[in-house]
Amino acid sequence: MKTIHQWFAEYGVSHQNPTNKLIHWCAVPVIYFTVFGLLWQIPMPFSLFAEQQITWPLLLAMPALAFYFSLSFAIGVGMTVFTALVVMLIRVYEQNFSLDIWLVSLLLFVVMWVFQFIGHKIEGKKPSFFQDLQFLLIGPAWLMGFILKKLKINY
Repeated sequence: MKTIHQWFAEYGVSHQNPTNKLIHWCAVPVIYFTVFGLLWQIPMPFSLFAEQQITWPLLLAMPALAFYFSLSFAIGVGMTVFTALVVMLIRVYEQNFSLDIWLVSLLLFVVMWVFQFIGHKIEGKKPSFFQDLQFLLIGPAWLMGFILKKLKINY
């Protein structure tokens, strides 16, 4: 299994251009949010889960967070905090807006991916996930790595 540093080094190869990096700083967190939003309103078939407010994105986040923790405890904690923030934002949205979260998420998802591909066109390199789908999980962790470095937290 690759280390977090190997993943980041490979991911970084196609993320050198400052414009592409800036686009990723905006688009990657929004895409992470929209994946939750797209799955949020799918009903849970198990009444016990529904009563406990467990949703599909929360269940699907578990293996992703396990992957992050397997790479780095600090990245795992950071991504857990970010995931909790996403859940909180979705719940706040639901309480304050009538437009379904999945619809807003769908629109943002498409727009952000268009920007991502524009960034890679500027970069002159294909997105990393064309090489390995696991890079879809590495993108958010890569950004978290920069945040942790800024906070002087080793990962």
